[in-house]
Amino acid sequence: MTTDEDVGVLRRGLDQLAGLLDDVPSGARGNPTPCPQWSLQDLGDHIVAAPSRFAAMARGEAVDWSATPSAGPDPVARFRSHAGDLLRAVADDGASGGGPVSVDWQCAELAVHTWDLATAIGRPTDDLDAEVAVRGLAFMRAGLTDDNRAPAFRPEQPAPEGADAYQRIAAFAGRSV
Repeated sequence: MTTDEDVGVLRRGLDQLAGLLDDVPSGARGNPTPCPQWSLQDLGDHIVAAPSRFAAMARGEAVDWSATPSAGPDPVARFRSHAGDLLRAVADDGASGGGPVSVDWQCAELAVHTWDLATAIGRPTDDLDAEVAVRGLAFMRAGLTDDNRAPAFRPEQPAPEGADAYQRIAAFAGRSV
């Protein structure tokens, strides 16, 4: 059962990612990211589409993962709208620990892409909500193995000494930190 605390953590993760999306300079959309072969535009499109797709999954709907729609002219507004859908779907579904759209799975998705986006725009992550990344990393460690991490994730990379929670989850997801 999803608790108010679970929904609160998810909301904080969504809100801080929306804030980062808002910080992306409009002229930087073609810039590279830590995600191989993804520009800031590609990463933004993925980030904006993800909550809507996970909300659909929580409602038991089929999701087409083969193509990512454009985030459109106002990606922050679209992301916030999709985030609201996800929060309602998760609260209604009771998706806590390991359900089809668990809060911890969402924390993993949010934390990895929060690091990706922050890194791409030159923003540190040490002051972000660590609980989102800590919960996400625990979820990933419990389910992601060397056998099932590709193609979405590369092999785990070393995290630097003193790494913050977002750097640790990024390194686990195969990002060079």
